[in-house]
Amino acid sequence: MAPAPVPRVVARPAAGPLGPALSPVARPAPRPQGAGLDSSAFRAAMVRRLQLQGLAHEGVVAAMQAVERHRFVDSALVSQAYEDTSLPIGLGQTISKPSVVARMAELLCEGRELPMGRVLEIGTGCGYQAAVLSHLSREVYSIERLRGLHEKARENLRWFRLSNVHLLFGDGMLGFDRGAPYAGIIAAAGGEALPQAWLDQLAVGGRLVAPARTATGQQHLMVVDRTAQGWVSKTLDVVNFVPLKSGTV
Repeated sequence: MAPAPVPRVVARPAAGPLGPALSPVARPAPRPQGAGLDSSAFRAAMVRRLQLQGLAHEGVVAAMQAVERHRFVDSALVSQAYEDTSLPIGLGQTISKPSVVARMAELLCEGRELPMGRVLEIGTGCGYQAAVLSHLSREVYSIERLRGLHEKARENLRWFRLSNVHLLFGDGMLGFDRGAPYAGIIAAAGGEALPQAWLDQLAVGGRLVAPARTATGQQHLMVVDRTAQGWVSKTLDVVNFVPLKSGTV
């Protein structure tokens, strides 16, 4: 069964050093989708491939089908938007493969009632994963350290009028304490270890999904659940995310 509709009237965070929340704006006129691109058919084909690869969570399937990935890539790359590949979005960053976004979203949602509560995303990038998360949670806070990408994501997301998504400019390694505690935290960059700030900002019963380097020297996807007794972690797939960095640029 698809998740219940996400409430669209939410509290907005107070203005602060990390920037304002994303404001709803009027829907613009439709933008060109590229020669011969049938977005709905291409998305459906992409989702079928993800299901063949193992995606089974109905809520994540619906979210991946709903979000138009081609609106988050440059016009020259539109024809590749629904392939299972990462694509450049500028400033040395990429939009993650659909299979990676789906895998991380499924891990975040697994065994949990939808919509989840408040979710924190570390690394907004172009805004695609934040849009997917908006269909799975009541409220999404997404923080980006590169101002150019923060602004790009804001422009990309205006089309969707997601009043439950709040974009923040700041140091993702610090998380966003004013929005804590979070039902879920998801990160699109990996460091040598998971920052303690993220663990502290998880609610009891909350879950963190993020890449981190393990003792093997490889980067792995980590899942951490916070219980009343502490944190319980699992080490999963080998992955290759961009490096986690501190500060803002």
